[in-house]
Amino acid sequence: MTHGVQTAGKRVALQKMVRQRQLYLMLLPAVVSVAIFTYAPLFGWWMAVSDYKLGKSIFQAPWAGFKYFEEFFTDTAGAGHVIVNTLVMNVAALVLGLVCALAFAIFLKEVRWSKFRRFVQSASFFPYFMSWVIIYAVIYALFSNDGAVNASLQSLGLIDKPLNILGNPNTSWGLIITVDVWNILGYNSVMFIAAIAGIPEEQYEAARIDGATRFHEMRYVTLPNLIPTLIVLLILGSGSIFNSYLDQFFIFTNTLNISTMEVFDYYIYRFGLKQGNFSYATAVGVVKTIVSLILLVGVNWISRKATEQSLF
Repeated sequence: MTHGVQTAGKRVALQKMVRQRQLYLMLLPAVVSVAIFTYAPLFGWWMAVSDYKLGKSIFQAPWAGFKYFEEFFTDTAGAGHVIVNTLVMNVAALVLGLVCALAFAIFLKEVRWSKFRRFVQSASFFPYFMSWVIIYAVIYALFSNDGAVNASLQSLGLIDKPLNILGNPNTSWGLIITVDVWNILGYNSVMFIAAIAGIPEEQYEAARIDGATRFHEMRYVTLPNLIPTLIVLLILGSGSIFNSYLDQFFIFTNTLNISTMEVFDYYIYRFGLKQGNFSYATAVGVVKTIVSLILLVGVNWISRKATEQSLF
């Protein structure tokens, strides 16, 4: 009897898979792509524990142990500022970016003129599709020594000489964080706008019956319904705190501000491709990946314990 039930269950499962074969075929290119570009490169981690030389197979390189990991953790002069720069800029950009996107989505919902609302939403999304070369060209036109901002301030008599914003280490963090928030505002706001669309209208109607104003509706209806989305996006973003756009920092970094602009990805690029120290660069990349994974799991666990919201 039990054997017959198990056989019937397997038959039903097999029939379901056959009926859904089109879905599996649609999923296959994504699985292959992830396997090739995400998991296959993990074999290159062997370089982190070997003395790899360009031109030979990575598996022919002699064993080096954890020498390059020790070098990274003992390089307090170089690795220290890389960790600080990465954490400060990425954490600030993540938190401020989500908070600004949350506020933007809430206030955009209150705009009654639908054409203007759609225009603002589309315009906010446009920077996300711009390359960092174009973005830097815009920033350079505004904030370079001969840019529009310095020219305006000098013409108004507010400054005597141009402000070196792009080459000043003291303004690097603020500049990158502001640019990141502006760049990702429209993309993040889409998540919150979608969550707002899913809020039952009955909640707003009940609030109006109780005499709630539009501000009260935002505070007591819209905002609480967006908190779960905010938490999920924070958890997802926590796994990418040590990841940065290499092209962004490649363009914005110069010899004057490198002390406050060098992040993990630029550090790996500098030692790997520019200096040819592939083993050391790979070891740093392994450390970055492991710490990011631990951070993601840790933030998810904290969120599950504190708010009962988590990804897994």
